[in-house]
Amino acid sequence: MLAEVLPALRCPHCAGDFELSGRVLGCGAGHRFDLARQGYVNLAVGRSASGDDAGMVAARDAFLGAGHYAPVAAALADRAVPGLVVDVGGGTGYYLATVVEATDGPGVVVEPSTAALRRAARAHPRVAAVGADVWRGLPFAAGSVDLVTTVFAPRGVAEVARVLRPGGRWVVVTPLAEHLEEVREALGMVGVEERKAERLHADLTGFEILTEDELRFTRTLDRESLRALVLMGPSAHHVDPAALDARLDAVLAGRPGGVDVTVGVRLTVAASRRDR
Repeated sequence: MLAEVLPALRCPHCAGDFELSGRVLGCGAGHRFDLARQGYVNLAVGRSASGDDAGMVAARDAFLGAGHYAPVAAALADRAVPGLVVDVGGGTGYYLATVVEATDGPGVVVEPSTAALRRAARAHPRVAAVGADVWRGLPFAAGSVDLVTTVFAPRGVAEVARVLRPGGRWVVVTPLAEHLEEVREALGMVGVEERKAERLHADLTGFEILTEDELRFTRTLDRESLRALVLMGPSAHHVDPAALDARLDAVLAGRPGGVDVTVGVRLTVAASRRDR
């Protein structure tokens, strides 16, 4: 899959074109990057973020693999456009796998976590996995990407604007205020930032918002799913395992079948103003 997206990739050191020789990506200036045996290539440079650890990635894989956020993935696919898709902060590749099924084209997960990249590299036959940090630059040529998706991840607005082709699209998924409201406080999870929509719109001043929709649905989560939900995101850094067990006992008291939890997200589709 990496060979198919190679024309869009650029060396993070010199922005030169890449050639693939065996299991090595190289540019004309002599910079070389080895493909990992798991199938991904790490193009991160400098003091990039390390991303989620193996435990967080395993929890996310279990939770998403159970289909709890399948309607979110389907909504992303409904808003997709054909061509090269890049999922910034794409984690295990769960969402991108659904999107490329709809577009029938190639996709790239860009993700700083090596644990996530190992899983993303096998998420779908048309998905490549590339290690990079959006804050330090996306390793793509200007105007080479048709669709960018960002799901609960850092946005890196300037870099997204740079890599999107004229007429390209950016789909951003952010949580609504009621997202996980039944368990968020009780399980000690990180809250939803106030005025999140206003902040998103401020970030997108260089883009035209084409559509903006809200998606809400309910999932019944049992103990293991609730545990994975807490441990797959930033809340994992703040919750003690023993304390989490006690919180789970309290939340599930008298509800052996699980807890009904609201999933609420906003899907924003934008295009660069220079394209209009």
